[in-house]
Amino acid sequence: MTMTDPHTLTGAYALHALPDDERAEFERHLAGCPTCAREVEEFEAAAARLALATTVPVRPAMREEVLHRVGSVRQLTPGTTPVERVRRSKALGAAPARWALAACVAAAAVFGGTAVWQYDRAQDAQQRAAQAERQASDLAGVLAAPDAKSRTVRVAGGTGTVVVSAQRDRAVFVSSKMPEPPKGKVYQLWFDDGGTMRDAGLMDPARASQSVLMRGAVDGASGVGVTVEPAGGSARPTSAPVTVLSLPS
Repeated sequence: MTMTDPHTLTGAYALHALPDDERAEFERHLAGCPTCAREVEEFEAAAARLALATTVPVRPAMREEVLHRVGSVRQLTPGTTPVERVRRSKALGAAPARWALAACVAAAAVFGGTAVWQYDRAQDAQQRAAQAERQASDLAGVLAAPDAKSRTVRVAGGTGTVVVSAQRDRAVFVSSKMPEPPKGKVYQLWFDDGGTMRDAGLMDPARASQSVLMRGAVDGASGVGVTVEPAGGSARPTSAPVTVLSLPS
């Protein structure tokens, strides 16, 4: 089966709504598409936040309550005579009670585990949302800072602009109409610390124009470089810089 546009299936995949064959094909696409991977994470985070509205952590006493009630669970159908009970108990021994106990404990484990999983996912979603809000606030703060200074250069048919706020000790890289990197590659940003390149984050390979809050403080760096790296980025530059900008003073 061939999907016409896998980019439209991110929501269905995040909600586990794809049949096995489509899911397998979409996962092959997902491995090489950072944009879809990010959308799946966002959909999963949103679903987890919705689950938080109706989900609470499992009470520690739940297991004890289930085990306590096992003794009151009816093992035989109503109306069974004492003689029949004795005969059945001799024939079956304690198996029904053991099976009932196992079933109750298993049910508690399943429902408890589901609730804990949903709660953990919701907590992760909240943390990611809070982190995204902080990054957006920091990015806007740099661009609007009273002491913000910028420098712009041509980058492969587009432009790249670095904006720095000395007061905040942060920098933002703004791209416009930059060409898409080769398949399986990504633009990576670097701070130039006296000739040593320090990782400053990745750009979205699917967006020609974007603003990226560079990772970490400027911390006295003299410039900013952009290289083409394998998807996921590199610890050190593996290619010649696409561009190098000296930071505005």
